[in-house]
Amino acid sequence: MNRMLDPEEAQMAELTTLGEQESPMGAPAPVAPDRSHLRVLEALLFAAAEPVDQAALARLLPSEVDIAALLEVLRAEYNGRGVNLVQVAGKWQFRTAGDLAFLLRKETVEQHKLSRAAIETLAIIAYHQPVTRADIEAIRGVMVSKGTIDLLLEAGWIRIRGRRKTPGRPVTYGTTEAFLAHFGLDAIGDLPGVDELKASGFLDSVPPSAVAVPQPSDDLAPDEEPYEGDDPIEAETGITPE
Repeated sequence: MNRMLDPEEAQMAELTTLGEQESPMGAPAPVAPDRSHLRVLEALLFAAAEPVDQAALARLLPSEVDIAALLEVLRAEYNGRGVNLVQVAGKWQFRTAGDLAFLLRKETVEQHKLSRAAIETLAIIAYHQPVTRADIEAIRGVMVSKGTIDLLLEAGWIRIRGRRKTPGRPVTYGTTEAFLAHFGLDAIGDLPGVDELKASGFLDSVPPSAVAVPQPSDDLAPDEEPYEGDDPIEAETGITPE
């Protein structure tokens, strides 16, 4: 037979129950993420052919779901596995773990075989953007053929981003989201710096004192204005066709 608790015993029982629901420091116990929402998020990312941004994912889940928290949980769960959840160009995508890439090299299709001139031009644009064609030629010390620029534009790795506020208003070039995704970068600022380039053997261990790695930016420069137009003749010459 159950007996009635006196007021003091009832208060003690209530405190005990509250203590079981809180952490030792008195903070509420962490709430486990909703596994059903986590499974939906996992399926959406798995099925996506391209990186997906957080806003697009949020539109496919209930409004009260904390997408950022779920992405971090999912990234932690896949950490150390054969497939990792990574952030590229501000978007999310499942990718093969970096240390296992050698297993898939035979299956990789080489889509764009770049010449040395194209590789040098791409590197200059990536690190020095925004740059004009004249800037590229000044850095390389040789002329840049229109075919090299066209190849990089067709590959989708560079874009016309603006016009320099100088006589002739030459167009300026910069990299694209496709460039970031291909090289596994979240932002252009993640390009390797001097220390990383030296460690990889791309720079001498003691480079000349004048050598410095620029800080590229996606923002318009003070001497740059947005590019409006898509005519290739106008882009290259600044002359509007009649």
